[in-house]
Amino acid sequence: MNILDWKDIYDSKVVSAKEAIGYIKSGDRVVTGHAAGEPTYLIDTLVDNYEMYENVEICHLVSLGEGKYTRPEMKGHFIFNGFFLGAGTREAVAQGYANYSPGFFHEIPKLFRTELPVDVALVMVSLPDKHGFCSFGTSSDYTKPVADSAKIVIAQVNEFMPRTFGGNLIHVRDIDFIVEHSEPILEQQPAKVSILEQKIGKYCSTLIKDGDCLQLGIGSIPESVLPFLWDRKDLGLHTEMASDGIVDLMLAGIINNKRKKVEPGRSVITFVMGTRRLYDFIDDNPEISMNPVDYVNDPVTIAKNDNVVSINSCIQVDLMGQVASESIGLRQFSGVGGQVDFVRGAAMSNGGRSIIAMLSTAKGGTISRIVPFLDQGAAVTTSRNDVHYVITEYGIALLKGKTLKERARALIKIAHPKFRQELREEYERRFLEPYEYAPAVRRSVKETAEE
Repeated sequence: MNILDWKDIYDSKVVSAKEAIGYIKSGDRVVTGHAAGEPTYLIDTLVDNYEMYENVEICHLVSLGEGKYTRPEMKGHFIFNGFFLGAGTREAVAQGYANYSPGFFHEIPKLFRTELPVDVALVMVSLPDKHGFCSFGTSSDYTKPVADSAKIVIAQVNEFMPRTFGGNLIHVRDIDFIVEHSEPILEQQPAKVSILEQKIGKYCSTLIKDGDCLQLGIGSIPESVLPFLWDRKDLGLHTEMASDGIVDLMLAGIINNKRKKVEPGRSVITFVMGTRRLYDFIDDNPEISMNPVDYVNDPVTIAKNDNVVSINSCIQVDLMGQVASESIGLRQFSGVGGQVDFVRGAAMSNGGRSIIAMLSTAKGGTISRIVPFLDQGAAVTTSRNDVHYVITEYGIALLKGKTLKERARALIKIAHPKFRQELREEYERRFLEPYEYAPAVRRSVKETAEE
């Protein structure tokens, strides 16, 4: 029997980008790699040849690219269906010539295997190793599962893509068409943290203890916590996303994952998004375990770790504790992402805590983020039943186990001072008692222990 060497298999699948995208047919559903794993060369080639197609559906979550396929002139050729919106795709959905589909991040791979079967996966991978395995590098998330289930897999092989450990590999025999094109992968510079966000980060850090297992969401608020963790010991990391902030904490041994129950000794991540420094750090690093999102973000998996601390941000919180993180009124801004996955995973974790952190105002201080009612049409991302702590630059509000009156009072205390009076007036209308009335203090076991 003649058994081909993997190199022969590889060579037999190498084609030009133009030839590869020729296997995409009108009406196909095409799912592209995620975040820094976006196969930019393949996507650019697809867009450059848009007249070849009619009604090709393009799906993805976070994109760092320009989203050229969402431009008005692409109408009739491509239709974008996003599960998380960003700068390159948000306006297209707002203008009605693209779509948004809600869904918890950990359920996205299942959606692409069932209700939304994938015709073509466009992905980016590393160079193959000596056994013929390529790595999805920065993005396992839904990218790896989609490549496992798609009818056709087209891979851009890029020497700049790092190789990462974990469940994040594909053998060349499982790739249908290989396009060799090396270029620097997309980067995202660290978020600039304001003085007020530093205050929020410090408040958040007071709820983080030695040995805790962290999840950090996207943006400057979660990033603001990291500088306040230098005196902690034996922190763990089990997170949807990681950025440059983890590098120094891991190098210093502050994040060492010694006390974790799930993959002790390794940081478990589903995608990274940052600068080349981060990408070089995860390359061939046995302390990093990159895995699909239906494993990493599954609340059951998260809860197997003790003392999970989940830190995410939002757009608005109402006086009942309902959290809107993805839309501004009817305008879809981003997506659910993994916020609810980790809020619930932390709640199920022994000793777990979840934090929703935000600046108290938006638009230069003209709008309060703590509001009597969410904007009309706004989606409730995290329900009032799930919320644990809410933090602004004015302090910490513990909502778990609190009555509606107690929740409202706690949130008014951490609202911006110039909006507190109107919030107090709403309190009095709603609860039919003066805000100045001082009810009996009901301290929780948690609060008593913290004192």
